[in-house]
Amino acid sequence: MSALTALARLRAIRDGVAQPITTVRHCHLAPNPLVFVPLRLAGEAAAPLGAMVGTDPGHPRLLVVPQPRNRDLRFAFAAELAEVVLPYIEGFGKTTEIVERKGGEPYERCLDAPQILVPNRQAVAFAGMLGRSTRFRRSDGPYPVHPSVPLLGRWLTYFADRWQQPGSALLLAATEALGAHWATGQSDLEDANLAALLGWIDPPAGTTGSRAAQDAEDPLLWPPAGPATDPGFDNEVLGPAIRAYEEAPTERAVERVAQALRTQLEPTWRLMWRAADLLRALPEGSRVRDRWETDRGSFTRFVERVAEGAPPQARRDGAVGAAARLAGLERARASYDVQRAYDDPLVMAEYRLTGEAFAGTVTAADPEHIEGEGRSRKLRPLITVSTDDPVRLAPGTAVGSPDRRGHAAEIVEIADGEITLKITKGMGRSKVPLPGSVPEPGERVTYTSLTDDFQSSAALPDPERTPWTHGGPPQEYVPSDDDAQEEWS
Repeated sequence: MSALTALARLRAIRDGVAQPITTVRHCHLAPNPLVFVPLRLAGEAAAPLGAMVGTDPGHPRLLVVPQPRNRDLRFAFAAELAEVVLPYIEGFGKTTEIVERKGGEPYERCLDAPQILVPNRQAVAFAGMLGRSTRFRRSDGPYPVHPSVPLLGRWLTYFADRWQQPGSALLLAATEALGAHWATGQSDLEDANLAALLGWIDPPAGTTGSRAAQDAEDPLLWPPAGPATDPGFDNEVLGPAIRAYEEAPTERAVERVAQALRTQLEPTWRLMWRAADLLRALPEGSRVRDRWETDRGSFTRFVERVAEGAPPQARRDGAVGAAARLAGLERARASYDVQRAYDDPLVMAEYRLTGEAFAGTVTAADPEHIEGEGRSRKLRPLITVSTDDPVRLAPGTAVGSPDRRGHAAEIVEIADGEITLKITKGMGRSKVPLPGSVPEPGERVTYTSLTDDFQSSAALPDPERTPWTHGGPPQEYVPSDDDAQEEWS
């Protein structure tokens, strides 16, 4: 936990309400996201019990498995879920645009992409497990399933994989998104309770966040957000309803289970849309759109992969694929951290405390300063910034400014709170700098050593040249019946 977040938590306790730790929203929020609230059977990691899903807050669809241990009923649930999820996803693949790029061929990209909202990290894990348990199933042969089931599994696996990509918004967990923008007066573990978290952020009139969070701990008022259910509910309500179905599998018995699950899902369904409204009320960060374009590109490529009839995702990555994926995740994390800081002065303040950034006032400027002679002459304006921040950067360090895109400078000298900077980029190509490209005396500026210009990862060998120390060249992956034997749990 950072120092500023710790301070915000203390202020939340003092004031009785969660404190904002950002000034903008750092995640994309679709106009019409698909909300998915799943429940699973206790003790079974991926055996679905029920779900509430849809894009309309007033008309959710309730899906129920009256006996989760029944294999046919589980896959019937998956087929019903596919009836909702697949049309929503496929609707975004129908409209595309042509994107021009420098030094490369134009390519096609979907105009928009789907977004799925779930309550918490556990629901993300459940979606991934459900995808893993269904994507290898077949519509023919022994134990056939509806053709939509393996396709749903591939998409759920894709969304769960994208969730691991820092900055991606194709799959969002409500508790994670809210916790990234507000600090409460409770622990991170307690923040995993969606009702308690929202109680701190938006307490009812006349009460405090801590009081609202305590009320949220009552499972009768606010059942767990899933996928696990409350043990008391399991023993006193769900268990008898499932046993009644086993004794007499009638429509009335199914409705009894459905009514029991509805009481557990509807409160969380309301909380999900309340969370979406709170996030949507925040102004969007300027670089959120860039990350969403990356998501759109990834979605487009997977749409093409599915359309081409490619096999489902393998159960395990090969050595080269795993190394490439890890490098991509590390780069995405570093880039996401930098973009958040550039978008948000509150996030940048964390780096000012550590000395990786500083803010101050320009006290002097020489916009026409020249370096070199003859053909090597270069325009290198100088500015002096006065700051009270603890600067821990050495002369020669390259820095950028969140206030000016494409702007770059180099630290020339640091002395007694006065920092001399040499502007190296972002002035135009003429012999004099473009108007406004060089900060003027009296202007408030921020500079940091954080940069989004990272070196490319080390070259990896082709998969067929995987060294023997890493298992040697992998065999070509061909889905088999063995894949479909994967257990739900």
